[in-house]
Amino acid sequence: MPDAQKTGGGLLGAVERVGNKLPDPAILFVALLGVVWVLSWLFSYVSFDVIDPRSGENLVVQNLLAGSAITEFLSVMVTNFSHFHPVGVVLVAMLGIGVAEHTGFINAGLRALLNVTPAKLITPMVIVVGIASHAAADAGYVLVIPLGGVIFYAAGRHPLAGIAAAFAGVSGGFSASFIPSSIDPLLQGLTQAGAQILDPKVTLNPLNNYFFTTASSVLIIAVGWFITDRIVEPRLKRQEIDGDAEDLPEMKDLDEPERRGLRWAGISMLLGVVVLVATALPAGSAWRDTTGDISSFQAPLMRSIVSLIFLLFLVPGIVFGAVSGSLRSSKDVIDGMTKSMNSMAYYLVIMFFIAQFVYAFGQSNLGVLLALKGAAALKAMALPSSITIVGIIMLTGFVNIFVGSASGKWGLLAPIFVPMLMQLGISPDLTQAAYRVGDSSTNIITPLMPYFPLVVVYCQRYVKDTGIGTLTALMLPYSLSFLVLWSAFLLLYSFAGVPLGIQSTYVYP
Repeated sequence: MPDAQKTGGGLLGAVERVGNKLPDPAILFVALLGVVWVLSWLFSYVSFDVIDPRSGENLVVQNLLAGSAITEFLSVMVTNFSHFHPVGVVLVAMLGIGVAEHTGFINAGLRALLNVTPAKLITPMVIVVGIASHAAADAGYVLVIPLGGVIFYAAGRHPLAGIAAAFAGVSGGFSASFIPSSIDPLLQGLTQAGAQILDPKVTLNPLNNYFFTTASSVLIIAVGWFITDRIVEPRLKRQEIDGDAEDLPEMKDLDEPERRGLRWAGISMLLGVVVLVATALPAGSAWRDTTGDISSFQAPLMRSIVSLIFLLFLVPGIVFGAVSGSLRSSKDVIDGMTKSMNSMAYYLVIMFFIAQFVYAFGQSNLGVLLALKGAAALKAMALPSSITIVGIIMLTGFVNIFVGSASGKWGLLAPIFVPMLMQLGISPDLTQAAYRVGDSSTNIITPLMPYFPLVVVYCQRYVKDTGIGTLTALMLPYSLSFLVLWSAFLLLYSFAGVPLGIQSTYVYP
């Protein structure tokens, strides 16, 4: 079938066709690594009148083609990969999920869920679960997004639409959350540090954007629901599902052994949650950090999220298999883990090259230069406050395409944006809210985001020739809609004077 017929016409069809002509993601990152090396060499001879907020000194682009830089790169190549955060997160979680999938626990659970969920509410349900997953750090990428495809496929809908809806909730709506998470105090701390550059007495509440992010979740669910059902899924009707039949879920009635297995698996899962809550509630709990906080990044509970997900699926998966009869020996447990690791082989190859690119891009200071120059240009324009807020959102969204880490990017931008806008009478709370909108909206269209290739792998389970262009075209309607409508929502929200969060303000001082 010609590409134009498979992908459709128009802008999205063009994006998909052009994107899929790009090299394999692994080769793309090799090429980008080469580009970073060359640019670092060229710009290392240029003097920039820009102060690096991390050191307080003039920013210097590091030449990665210098002999010392090359030898250093080779010496840390292994640790770049082995210590790359998304690698461990995905693999450990997938071990437990693999067992739950191999024994049939996930498949049976989803079929049971579909029996009680009206067909018209499947899309918003997937998006809501994606948004709720923010409380568990990066868990949504390895748990909710693939399940979105499974749920849609089991319901007789196109699985790529389910993956797109889940991806939109997990990543596109990253800052639209009705559940407080560890990202809130992290961003607040960076915002406060930026504000104290200008005013050492400024203090901010960790939930200074909570009311806005909660209201934003309603917007993201509504917009994501409309785009999935009215734009993305109709376009996918041309896309043939050609994945391996034996690996795809079947939609059939639960038999008695499966029902019995689900009951006992549910009981084991509930008992695990009860034990966790009971041991975490006491003030002196070992799950808390040294100050007694349970939600900080230093708290053992927050650092154990992925391990808990592993157990949350491993134990009920084994219980379901033992009760239903699908698990005959301990070897089946290992087979489930092995099968899940086999499916991750391509992802690991890509992650190796992404890890090297991320390291080189960070060492070169090119990302810092891009962020600082953009902020300086925005300040020089001296625009009205509402236009400035939109400018912050757009600039953040643009920088986010190249610098994926939310905390790392805000660590660079907060010392610039926050005091700059304070001088214009805009509060740190509002600046942080604007940053969160821009940071979330373009997550889902950049191949440089570490989890983007993983989502491509999820899609390839159903449509084998899925490429970067396919996923980008799927997510572009979400990204553009979120960027425009969410920006407008923030302006309307601020004009209405509704508090952004606890102890928050709109103006400074």
